[in-house]
Amino acid sequence: MELVAWGFLLVLACVSISSFLATTTRKAKHNLPPGPSPLPIIGNLLELGQKPHQSLAKLAKIYGPVMSLKLGRVTTIVISSADMAKEVLVTHDELLSNRPIPQSVAVLNHELYSLAFLPVSPLWRELRKICNGQLFAHKTLDESQHVRRSIVQQLLRDVHESCHIGEAVDVGRLAFKTTINILSNTIFSEDLVLSKGTAGEFKDLVINTTKLVGSPNIAEYFPVLKRIDPHGVKRQQTKNVAKLLDMFDGLIRKRLKLRESTGSVTHNDMLDALLHISKENQMMDKTMIQHLAHDLFVAGTDTTSSTLEWAMAEVIFNRKVMSKAKKEMEEVIGKGKAVEESDSGKLPYLEAIIKETFRLHPPVPLLLPRKAERDVDLCGLTVPKDAHVLVNVWNIGRDPTLWDNPTLFSPERFFGSNSKIDTKGRNFQLLPFGAGRRICPAVTLAIRMLLLMLGSLINSFDWKLEHDIQPQHMDMEENFGITLQKAQSLRIVPLNRSN
Repeated sequence: MELVAWGFLLVLACVSISSFLATTTRKAKHNLPPGPSPLPIIGNLLELGQKPHQSLAKLAKIYGPVMSLKLGRVTTIVISSADMAKEVLVTHDELLSNRPIPQSVAVLNHELYSLAFLPVSPLWRELRKICNGQLFAHKTLDESQHVRRSIVQQLLRDVHESCHIGEAVDVGRLAFKTTINILSNTIFSEDLVLSKGTAGEFKDLVINTTKLVGSPNIAEYFPVLKRIDPHGVKRQQTKNVAKLLDMFDGLIRKRLKLRESTGSVTHNDMLDALLHISKENQMMDKTMIQHLAHDLFVAGTDTTSSTLEWAMAEVIFNRKVMSKAKKEMEEVIGKGKAVEESDSGKLPYLEAIIKETFRLHPPVPLLLPRKAERDVDLCGLTVPKDAHVLVNVWNIGRDPTLWDNPTLFSPERFFGSNSKIDTKGRNFQLLPFGAGRRICPAVTLAIRMLLLMLGSLINSFDWKLEHDIQPQHMDMEENFGITLQKAQSLRIVPLNRSN
């Protein structure tokens, strides 16, 4: 072990010496944004701490809404205000749209097919066009809403069983399972977490793949170390992605065989739509469908389930919010009934709860990093070529110049003058899905899933914390990763609705 440690330090020393010589032989021509002074070799890495979104928010109070850091060998620009977020995500979107490719993504050529990480190109534009115009269009989602209704009914049946025996449910785990089922049925018309032989494996694969994307990896800050793969990220992720792609390949082959035998479309789901597109568009081949399914599952499950867990935690912590939500649903759809997607627009307080959850607990607190294609002038400051750009939407959501009493969970703030604020990238004080050309294409599906699950859980049951813990004693701490998780799982006991 000592030899490994000394070898690692030797590599770092060589990297730092060569970098120092390179930087001292040329004059700085950039008007970099202000930021803390970097240490030799590691730069500002120690400034990040265990919760980088919070650490960067504190630094922004000192250095301003546009800040520069040196994270190892990577120049990083941090954006911490709504106005500057608009500059990055819209005004200079053309030069700041591409993304750095992390080791956890660059496996099995996934970076060549991933909609999230592909550079802006004809292939990327075609994929976005298919997603926006067909896969996630309102008409398409309306036609498949019965699928999601069925999965939510199963969720409620599971909770009713726990209610009957007085057993607590782990909201995060339940939400994760339900989200996977919704996605798997929307795409493949199969319930993957309950199908024989894939129940535990598929769920574990998605969880492990997501964790590795968000895990700290020193090779990202010292690119020369990527060949060494010091944390084994690439080795582990290659196994995970291979298993996921193989599973999707089996589902696609199964469907193709079924279509051949019947001579027609068999399920009218997302897979059938993609296979139909593949007949006219050579770009959408079987390999592309596999990788697109990978992105949808990895990006969609963790973000949706963590948001639902935070929302339930907040309404239990804030009993008045819970009461108002129940009263609204009782008046609009009836006490104890499950929420339908067609109820969207009829339940403004429930929708405000979801917005307020996104404000305080954005699923991806720093969004996915951008990378500057060339030097970019940002209001008189320079974002140098190849710099990474982070947008701290967690900090923007708690900006006291934008929000009154910003740490208070208050859905009421989205009424009155703020009633038009939405999550579709048009209001830069609330950007849970990003904005501009890189906004998440599945935003509409995500909102529909959250509305169904959250509304149905609130309206169908009363709730209390496990072991009769009082709401004021709840642990509301965060765990940072690619998604913002609740540090302590929310375990709550469902009760029959009282009169």
